[in-house]
Amino acid sequence: MAAINRRSVLTAAAGAAGVAVVGGGAFLGVTWFGAPKPHRVVLSDGIDAPLGMAQVPAGRFLMGSDHKLAQANERPTHWVSLPAFWMDVTHVTNAQFAKFVAATGYVTTAEKKPGWETLRVQLPPGTARPDDALLVPGAMVFTGTAGPVRLDDYSQWWTYVPGADWRHPHGPRSDIADKADHPVVQVSHEDAVAFARWAGKRLPTEAQWEYAARGGLDQATYAWGDRLEKDGRPQANIWDVKKRPFPVVKPETGGAADTTAAGSFPANGYGLSDMTGNAWQWVADWYRADYFRSQAKLADGGTLTDPQGPADSFDPADPGVPPDAPKKVIRGGSFLCNEDYCQSYRPSARRGSDPFNPMSHLGFRLVRDV
Repeated sequence: MAAINRRSVLTAAAGAAGVAVVGGGAFLGVTWFGAPKPHRVVLSDGIDAPLGMAQVPAGRFLMGSDHKLAQANERPTHWVSLPAFWMDVTHVTNAQFAKFVAATGYVTTAEKKPGWETLRVQLPPGTARPDDALLVPGAMVFTGTAGPVRLDDYSQWWTYVPGADWRHPHGPRSDIADKADHPVVQVSHEDAVAFARWAGKRLPTEAQWEYAARGGLDQATYAWGDRLEKDGRPQANIWDVKKRPFPVVKPETGGAADTTAAGSFPANGYGLSDMTGNAWQWVADWYRADYFRSQAKLADGGTLTDPQGPADSFDPADPGVPPDAPKKVIRGGSFLCNEDYCQSYRPSARRGSDPFNPMSHLGFRLVRDV
């Protein structure tokens, strides 16, 4: 699936505009290919790592997927080993991001006029620079449709909205007054890195993110097992097409979709909540559609140790965007993912996104070395 790119600014603006443990530990049953294996879930006591983080144990796992739902960029599987690390139990929330902004005076990408140089590299060579009056602060917002539509053109339900930013995720008339505990969204990769530096953490590598998302369930389809629901209950904040077709947001079908409070669903085997669903998550790596193929070739049947990602980007599947345009990996899917359009609530699912492209369903969480 092609990435949703803020190049829409050019046309949109022109047109109108789990058991928690502190210190010691407790045991949870985690399934590894159907065999229960105990794992001690450890949450930080605030000494070894900041509060709100869980320790992901060192281990070896099969990265990627050869499942029938897997896309080409998730194949083939290959073995990866990682040292232990700490990871945020939830997405970074609006309240946490607000503390960062209050302490530093930081201004996010969406609050600034789009830079032509960061836009130009996402456009076909020779594209004329638009009038400066069209380059206004804002961000991409899911606006949905009034009725069922073909799902081959995301511009039908995404709009560049002037005035949209992390405080106003759906546009200037929206706010986060009752969403302090929701994931912060409308943040660029640059914004996430700035927050990470302030917090003394960093974005996870793609390998760390997938290993953590699996929670000890090696090659399970979802972060919680092989069935989308447990006892008829959803395990993540995703779009339920049985209740309303995607991307319809008419009031009679339930209104617009949105994030839920971080940690609303059960944690996985490592004590991490909402690793999939709710909001996509930035990671550190550059995105290459062919990266897993090159990794599997490099491993040659062996195990790769703590891979740090490719040196550049490559995505030939995004129409109208140069294949080598800069993109960072995003993982986990969001409240918009669904069985009919985007099944990216699987741990192996991956996508690339313009690092200067804030969106209303994209946030982040951080890691720290042990």
